[in-house]
Amino acid sequence: MGEQRNVKGNASNAKASASTAGGYTINLENFSKRLKMLYSHWKEFKNDVWGGSEVFSVATPPPSDDLRYLKSSALNVWLIGYEFPDTIMVFMKKEIHFLCSPKKVSLLEVVKKSAKDAVKVEVVMHVKAKNDDGASLMDDILKAVRAESHDLVFGHIARETPEGNLLEMWDEKLRNANLQLVDVTNGFSNLFAVKDASEITNVKKAAYLTSSVMKHFVVPKLEKIIDEEKKVTHSSLMDDTEKVILEPAKIKVKLKADNVDICYPPIFQSGGEFDLKPSATSNDDNLFYDSTSVIICAIGSRYNSYCSNVARTFLIDANSVQSKAYEVLLKAHDAAIAALRPGNKASDAYIAALSIVKNEAPEFVPNLTKSAGTGLGLEFRESSLSLNGKNDKILKSGMIFNVSLGFQNLQTETKNPKAQKFCVLLGDTVIIGESVPEVVTSTSSKAVKDVAYSFNEDDEEPVKVKSMPNAADAFPSKANLRSVNHEVSKEELRRQHQAALARRKNEETARRLAGVGSESANNGPMKPSGELIAYKNVNDLPPPRDFMIQVDQKNEAILLPIYGRMVPFHIATVKTVSSQQDTSRTCYIRIIFNVPGAPFAQHDPNLQKFHDSIYVKEVSFHSKDPRHISEVVQLIKTLRRQVASRESEKAERATLVTQEKLQLAGAKFKPIRLSDLWIRPVFGGRGRKLSGTLEAHTNGFRYATSRPDERVDIMFRNIKHAFFQPAEKEMITLLHFHLHNHIMVGNKKTKDVQFYVEVMDVVQTIGGGKRSAYDPDEIEEEQRERDRKNKINMDFQNFVNRINDLWGTPQFKSLDLEFDQPLRELGFHGVPHKSSAFIVPTSTCLVELVELPFVVITLSEIEIVNLERVGLGQKNFDMTIVFKDFKRDVMRIDSIPTSSLDGIKEWLDTTDLKYYESRLNLNWRQILKTITDDPEQFIEDGGWEFLNLEASDSDSGHSQESDQGYEPSDVQSDSGGSDDEDDDIESLVESEDDEEDETDEDLEEDEGKTWEELEREASNADREKGHESDSEEDRKRRKMKAFGKSRPPERRPGGRPGGGPPKKPRFR
Repeated sequence: MGEQRNVKGNASNAKASASTAGGYTINLENFSKRLKMLYSHWKEFKNDVWGGSEVFSVATPPPSDDLRYLKSSALNVWLIGYEFPDTIMVFMKKEIHFLCSPKKVSLLEVVKKSAKDAVKVEVVMHVKAKNDDGASLMDDILKAVRAESHDLVFGHIARETPEGNLLEMWDEKLRNANLQLVDVTNGFSNLFAVKDASEITNVKKAAYLTSSVMKHFVVPKLEKIIDEEKKVTHSSLMDDTEKVILEPAKIKVKLKADNVDICYPPIFQSGGEFDLKPSATSNDDNLFYDSTSVIICAIGSRYNSYCSNVARTFLIDANSVQSKAYEVLLKAHDAAIAALRPGNKASDAYIAALSIVKNEAPEFVPNLTKSAGTGLGLEFRESSLSLNGKNDKILKSGMIFNVSLGFQNLQTETKNPKAQKFCVLLGDTVIIGESVPEVVTSTSSKAVKDVAYSFNEDDEEPVKVKSMPNAADAFPSKANLRSVNHEVSKEELRRQHQAALARRKNEETARRLAGVGSESANNGPMKPSGELIAYKNVNDLPPPRDFMIQVDQKNEAILLPIYGRMVPFHIATVKTVSSQQDTSRTCYIRIIFNVPGAPFAQHDPNLQKFHDSIYVKEVSFHSKDPRHISEVVQLIKTLRRQVASRESEKAERATLVTQEKLQLAGAKFKPIRLSDLWIRPVFGGRGRKLSGTLEAHTNGFRYATSRPDERVDIMFRNIKHAFFQPAEKEMITLLHFHLHNHIMVGNKKTKDVQFYVEVMDVVQTIGGGKRSAYDPDEIEEEQRERDRKNKINMDFQNFVNRINDLWGTPQFKSLDLEFDQPLRELGFHGVPHKSSAFIVPTSTCLVELVELPFVVITLSEIEIVNLERVGLGQKNFDMTIVFKDFKRDVMRIDSIPTSSLDGIKEWLDTTDLKYYESRLNLNWRQILKTITDDPEQFIEDGGWEFLNLEASDSDSGHSQESDQGYEPSDVQSDSGGSDDEDDDIESLVESEDDEEDETDEDLEEDEGKTWEELEREASNADREKGHESDSEEDRKRRKMKAFGKSRPPERRPGGRPGGGPPKKPRFR
């Protein structure tokens, strides 16, 4: 590609022609190994690719500023490690002749012994003086050649035109020497085809540089140009990119600039002028990025003369033809790469790509390039390894290819003539492994979501087509709200999109519920953690000190005096214990036990084991010693809490999924490390908390402190989401991992593990008044804090970038892992648990990572979102998130400011999440139970449309029955029901007071219903039944109002009475 442009000369070009040879050394081990390979290959394939040659010569031309690829130069680098310009080498069976300058001879003297030891050949040096034309020396070489045979076959590289006086004279001498000349170009191509370990390492380093330039420079550069609507020419982009390749430190790639060069001048094409040939160049036209435009970028770099290449196509507001062309090309490109396996033919790659195009889009077949790429190495194009449909060469492990595939001269209908003609191109550097090919430029993504951009002229920002909107789209700025009509049309578009989402969501839910079918919620019987045995026999009971309640902490039992005997009870059988003191200073202690049939006890395996036995439900004692009663209650509660905690931890560990073992990084691979981190949840123990180090090893992370028992391993395969949140308005910079399966951190079972650093030290100045804003010490302290925060953020960012590159390798590509960063512009305040927090969307999740407990909600697991308490005059509203798994409790975020409502709606709409609005909080546990009990009826009644406020309001005037709202299918009519049945009906509308979570202490103190609770229930029942004078109709209407108006349609055996609208169609 573009071989005529003058560029920085290859570092190796000048190495052998330096003023002194002392600065250069030849790797003799490498020379001996490769000289053996050369002679072995020549002997084995002499009559095949070497043309039967008995002697062959390699003549290297003088140095040039032009970027060129020659077999002679490639042999110099491959065999000796440097390029020797103006040098002639002649290889014979027993001798090797070098004709070159004295300085080169002094450097080559060291190879004589190695050549003798390796292949038993003598190395003969012919020193060419400065003013000597070398003719007599050439005659000496030809005389030595004729000494072997008079009519021998002499091989040379016929495809290279001789340059310079020395090579022109050598060519003339050969043609006049009456020798049978043959071309040995194919011999060298075949010799260079399979790379050894050091060559593969050089290609990988070159590929890393190439993909890094594309990912960290080219893509951000293009995005900035489009964002700021700058006019930049293709040629200036080429120059800027070339400078970055030649100075890797600019993108923080740690490769020496002296070892780096370009393969060809970087190529940028757009605006209808495309050329997919390897010789393409970047013209002086401006980059074209209007709607339906296509931008092609191709860059290649060399490391130690070994080449790599990557090519990408970027789509701006692509239409259907362009999107289809790219998606088909992407599949064809992947198919071509997958076909590069040892034993296959080179033609199989192109045939695999062609078959994809024929099946997916036969109309694009004439536009497909005639080759899927070429071999790659010391030369950018090894023509003998072309991946066309006719090359029958067998592929071998160690071969390297530039897999380049494209569609050219495609046409589409657009308003702008410059966008009517377009091409698409993809290129990657691929190494054939023992079993599967390795794409070493994969860190530069070619996925549709990463190369397709949506650019709306009314907005200020281009938005990459991902599942997340850009901040400028989700929260309209003042500049966007230029007119009322614009906002109305935007709201109308959102309403139409939500209607389409509703239809799609109902169909999806219907299919999913139909698939669940008869699956029951039974997860199998619970395994008992162990039988409750306090004492194995009577002799183990401790001797009674007094006839009073005792707590035996050693055997985890309480001994109660009953009928003159001390009766033991295991502490696990105690449900609650409480004490009370009356006016006569008499203390009462009440102990309630777990018994069959009691709430929270139906799954106790010990109760199920003896379900036919007679149980003591509760016991009460009174005493004149308040101090003893208080002490007993405290001891029982403490012991019960300890045992419950221990059993809980044991049960949690029993349910853990077995993780793979962490493979520590070896000596070759230094682990990626981030130091001085704190962890949440914290390790247990009472000692001083210590910071630790997070290291990335072969298959996972390890966090460890200086204490041997404080260690956490997180496997890459167990990571569901990874987040990086730099400190901006927060006090911490953090990395957060949300896992597929629970792990233990200390004695805590968790799915969320976080590592963080505090960016500011919390310091309180004691004494002294308010300091001036112009105080130099204050200004200096603020600057130090800013510098500390920026340094910490940069350290975390570098760690994240290196991990993302690691996850982008083929080994972990199937895991689809990448650090996600919260989009603060889309954030809003709310109360997900008990305290207010700032909740922020990411591209795949909705998260809150600062306050405990953490919130991580995967967007793909959300069924619908219901915005509750939405209405005029409300300062706050609530968000209820319903998951696709109906057995999972809904997630509520309360007290969201109404000012965030429009932004949240826009975000939900752009992420294709269906949302509804209601004026009341709903009892979702009862609603989901109703849906799972009778999914067919739920679908028949319109699915989620019972939440549609507009539909509910329009239906409310048709009949009194429709005003009653949605009634669960298992609730019978009032006419045949009893008072007991009425009491069992739960309201679908719940108050905010009922939303408070019960703590463990609340459960411990649960002693049944209090008088206040019973009184409130009786009051509610009275209101529900009404006065005796109320009619049955009044009672029914009052009762159904408790369910709320915004409910699904009532279940009816027949059609809709009255003049109501027709029933919604069923999903089949």
